[in-house]
Amino acid sequence: MMSEIDTGMHYPIKLDKLSPSWVVAFVGDFCDGIQSGFACGRHSDSDIGVLHLRPMNISRNGDLDFEVVKYVASDFDERRLSEDDVLFNNTNSPELIGKTAYVTQKGHGLAFSNHMTRLKFHRDVNSKFGAYQLHYLWMARYFLHGCVKHVNQASVSATELARSVPFVVSPLNEQHRIVAKIEELFSELDKGIENLKTAQAQLKVYRQALLKHAFEGKLTAQWRAERHAKQSVAPAKAGAQPLNDMDSRLRGNDEVGGGNDKPLESADTLLKRIQQERAQRYQQQLADWEASGKQGSKPKPPKSLPSLTAEELAELPELPEGWIWIRLGDIFSDSPKNGIYKSTDNYGSGFSIIRIDDFYDGVLCRTSGFKKVKLSADEIRTFTAHVGDILINRVNSIEYLGKCCEIRGLAEPVVFESNIMKTTLAANLASNFFVTSYLSSHFGRRRLCANAKHAVNQASINQTDVSLTPIPLAQLGEQLVISELLGTHLSEADQLDQTITTALQQAEALRQSILKKAFSGQLVPQDPNDEPASELLARIKAGKAAQPNNKKGRL
Repeated sequence: MMSEIDTGMHYPIKLDKLSPSWVVAFVGDFCDGIQSGFACGRHSDSDIGVLHLRPMNISRNGDLDFEVVKYVASDFDERRLSEDDVLFNNTNSPELIGKTAYVTQKGHGLAFSNHMTRLKFHRDVNSKFGAYQLHYLWMARYFLHGCVKHVNQASVSATELARSVPFVVSPLNEQHRIVAKIEELFSELDKGIENLKTAQAQLKVYRQALLKHAFEGKLTAQWRAERHAKQSVAPAKAGAQPLNDMDSRLRGNDEVGGGNDKPLESADTLLKRIQQERAQRYQQQLADWEASGKQGSKPKPPKSLPSLTAEELAELPELPEGWIWIRLGDIFSDSPKNGIYKSTDNYGSGFSIIRIDDFYDGVLCRTSGFKKVKLSADEIRTFTAHVGDILINRVNSIEYLGKCCEIRGLAEPVVFESNIMKTTLAANLASNFFVTSYLSSHFGRRRLCANAKHAVNQASINQTDVSLTPIPLAQLGEQLVISELLGTHLSEADQLDQTITTALQQAEALRQSILKKAFSGQLVPQDPNDEPASELLARIKAGKAAQPNNKKGRL
């Protein structure tokens, strides 16, 4: 029997390795009925009528998923599911077609769409055994290769499923043992996955708590105390050791209030220095323009931004001594610039372009391998991004709007797309990492997107919104300390998150491995006293042959 089925090259079960007590035929040979559901263009989000199951209601783990549901009128169609049915996703994208779920008591009495096929297995086949096997074929990508592909979707008809998909069956008692073992192992696996996801969620909470502490000054409270203590005693003797390695690196920052030998700046002093820096930067730009023979447009004086009002400050957290709330635009060295728009037919070859999918959580995810776009030489000059620039996502769904990154290194020249805004910070005033870390925090991004404009499926922020965003600012020396501490702790969190992600991927691979063993006859021991599956199949066929034509299941 095993050799009579042509399985094709993508069937994952090795039939010649199965026990002689197993049998193989087609899915329909083991079913009393196979039937597709019905289409309905009048869905309702309210719970009026009967719940109508659709492809998204089968999860990737092969369970019924009721997170997103639709309802249809109770009298629209009479087709309903029963507990112990098996539900197969017959129409979807090629990657998702074939997801299969066992219908539990919670699914009893529900309707199902024409993109789903209901299977009623014969009583001599454990329905969970059937559901697990079909879902395993999906996980092994069997249906991806065997489906009929249409525009943007694919299908496996009820007839194809019944008459063309191979199906292996063990003795009935062994089926029960296999299902019990699968459920035992899956239960343990699900608990492990739940613990990993809990740890991952806690890691996100930790990241945000760390950022909150950093931008409330709590991360550097001891550093400030040590600085104050050192400044209150006599100057250190020549050759004395600095407080720490970071303090040593900051000795060169005396001119910006960051060195060990100068007192920590007051908030008023820091504010005055920001204003002086803006004026000096403009004078330098003007001098450079005149020295170049006045080529190009004359530099414009820095745009005067309104000070934060008393009402705005009252809504912001209190800051440590020496810190101030300012507008983000107060520390720009250049005005923000939106990226370049090119239609899709220009993509595929040409110059590298950074897109909104290339960065997240303050980090550019790659330094090369960007998408390519055809550009003119003038477009390249105008929209090239450089190391030290900060990119901000200005158009996206509200969930991702405002994400940003600092460009720290590039293996190739790049431009940036129109959904991105580019700006540069004054190096003597702000640390890029300090600012991008703040903007990447929940509270920082919330303030960045506070005045977002909403449209269908997306939102946007403009250059004014970004420039007026309030941010906390310490003297540069403390910013650098915070940046180093944050960098260390966030790097550790990222490594742990990657470890968890790898473990989750391994868990999913283990789920497929369990099913592979189950349907290769290697998951549970065989019992020579079990009735061979060949007799089971013969009994099913004899029963079908004895049925009147009008009582046969719909196959």
